[in-house]
Amino acid sequence: MDTLTCRIVRPDKQLYEGAAESMTLVTRTGELGVLPKHSAEICALGDGVMRVKRSADEGGETERVVISGGYAEISDNTVIVLADHARNIDDIDADRVSEVRAEAVSNRDAIPEGDHARAYYEGKIHWCDLLLKEATEA
Repeated sequence: MDTLTCRIVRPDKQLYEGAAESMTLVTRTGELGVLPKHSAEICALGDGVMRVKRSADEGGETERVVISGGYAEISDNTVIVLADHARNIDDIDADRVSEVRAEAVSNRDAIPEGDHARAYYEGKIHWCDLLLKEATEA
């Protein structure tokens, strides 16, 4: 059986690498299913949960990864995901994420309205909201 080679990379590290039977990417326009022999494509990633169905040789489980932003390249049975943010859904500590979110809200609110520096904290708050949503649904 054909498989995909999958790599999920975020700015600070490679999160996952392995063989997959299929993947479901979260793009800006919806979900995109990827099977072996998929045509070459580059797509912009959105916010949500990406699923990687591992090959039978690697246990056959489905990895669930929360992502936000970035790009994916599909070519020659290889999928490379370059995500702005990515976290394995099993690694989310909701209490810690809530603390980080509260700190980001406090820091954002200390910056005057209209100051572009607020955008950094808005992005951090958005990422925390996404993680908390997925942690409570898991």
